[in-house]
Amino acid sequence: MKKVIITLLVLVVYNLGFSQAINQLDENGKRHGIWKKKFKNTDILRYEGAFSHGKEIGVFKFYKNIRKKAVLTASKEFNESDNKANVKFFTERGTLLSEGQMDGKLYIGKWKYYKGGPDKLITVENYNDKGNLEGERIVYYPNGQIAEKKNYLDGKLDGVSIWFSRDNIVLKEFTYANGELHGLAKSYSPKGDLIVEGTYKQGKKHGIWKYYENGKLTEEKDYTYKSKYVKVNNKYVKRSSLKN
Repeated sequence: MKKVIITLLVLVVYNLGFSQAINQLDENGKRHGIWKKKFKNTDILRYEGAFSHGKEIGVFKFYKNIRKKAVLTASKEFNESDNKANVKFFTERGTLLSEGQMDGKLYIGKWKYYKGGPDKLITVENYNDKGNLEGERIVYYPNGQIAEKKNYLDGKLDGVSIWFSRDNIVLKEFTYANGELHGLAKSYSPKGDLIVEGTYKQGKKHGIWKYYENGKLTEEKDYTYKSKYVKVNNKYVKRSSLKN
């Protein structure tokens, strides 16, 4: 009987100490130790994780209130030395939706997106330290074949973008600079035959464009123009306003 009483007392003390360790502040008023927060006026968990003197550490789990149940929708594994975290987002059914790294609220580095789990990759993209798209972005068909390949520079399309058919045939090749069409552009038939080629200049067709049927040139159009506007410092101004 004494052993039972002692055991019960130990459990009570342990549970009391454990409950007191939740949602605590250090001597400077910063969150410290295990924290759990619930949705307002409910008993449904919103997030849980641990702080070290105000800094998130380890794995945090975030939930949504779905039909009065806490459903895991994201997890963040924090570094101890900075604000970067390895992040995963989930569907309501718990299937992995996307994963990558964040620095505070910014997406950084490589991110992967899925449709139906990690075996069904649909998009891979890269972000720079400012949270802008940088480098290659690839979109996949459900069968794993590449559908699109695009390149970005600080959040804007830059370089050659290519679109593919499900049979891995190139359908379009467009060139971008600073987020707008600028350079060589080509379009192909589903069989891979060239049907249109020409050049864009600052988002508009420019120069000679060629049109083909069954591999033969059938038409040429001249889009050469001299606009009364010119781009200066990323803004369009009238040529007449410029000094000679």
